[in-house]
Amino acid sequence: MIFFSKTKIISIFIFLTAVCYQNNKAQILAASEDTSKNALVLIKTSLGNITLRLSNQTPLHRDNFLKLIKKHFYDSLLFHRVINGFMIQGGDPLSKHAKPFVLLGDSDNHYTVPAEFTPHLFHQRGMLCAARDGDEVNPQKASSGCQFYITQGRGALSDRDLLLYEHRINKKIRNHLKDSLLQTPELASVLQKQQEYKKNKNNDSLLLLDKMLDEKISLIYAHTPHYTFSTQQIQTYKKIGGTPHLDNNYTVFGEVINGMAIVDKIAQAETDSHDRPLENIRMEIRLLRDYTP
Repeated sequence: MIFFSKTKIISIFIFLTAVCYQNNKAQILAASEDTSKNALVLIKTSLGNITLRLSNQTPLHRDNFLKLIKKHFYDSLLFHRVINGFMIQGGDPLSKHAKPFVLLGDSDNHYTVPAEFTPHLFHQRGMLCAARDGDEVNPQKASSGCQFYITQGRGALSDRDLLLYEHRINKKIRNHLKDSLLQTPELASVLQKQQEYKKNKNNDSLLLLDKMLDEKISLIYAHTPHYTFSTQQIQTYKKIGGTPHLDNNYTVFGEVINGMAIVDKIAQAETDSHDRPLENIRMEIRLLRDYTP
């Protein structure tokens, strides 16, 4: 029996994943837009280079990113937050001179970019996306003017995974339906029981009650407008994976066309308690080709 070292196993995994990723992605992107007119940019890092293609379907984000690149805004900034199996994030202007272990990610360039959601751009593995503040202070889902992330994901997803992610995206709708249902006269007694169970910390009874409510909600939810994954999304997520729970919440404005193995390397960096790499991973971003109007 042959055993590989941990490093060897990771290298083989990255190679095979990158091959499958590029083969699948070429077919997917060809159907969504004419890529001959798209801008190409290069992210240089100490671990290797990543080539990105910006989408012309998100012109506000494309133009903003290109403007910052041409001003050398990103030079020497860090990938300040990386989570293996999820994404890598950078673009915080304070990261350039940040001391070790300092929490980063709360700074930007003092403006936002309006959200640009389009069905053809979703959070499959290897997508360039805009970070943003949370819904509590940013209900319009406007993007940060400078921070971005590249999706990694944990590999091919199952139908059950996608169903759970879809419910997660629509959690606010389901919660609203639940609250509305409990306010009806028919369920007044159920609401009273729920409050009693919570007060007495009767978790078993509360769990059974929630299950009953979920069944009722599901019947109404099926006939209520909500976000659903397209056939293209389902097929793609089942082939190469990604981070589907971010769909329709964060703007996707480009994709990795070369260097996904470098994204994986960055994501695997050892981090502190804030998901910041212990060894700084700096970036330089250069324009390889401008977009054609």
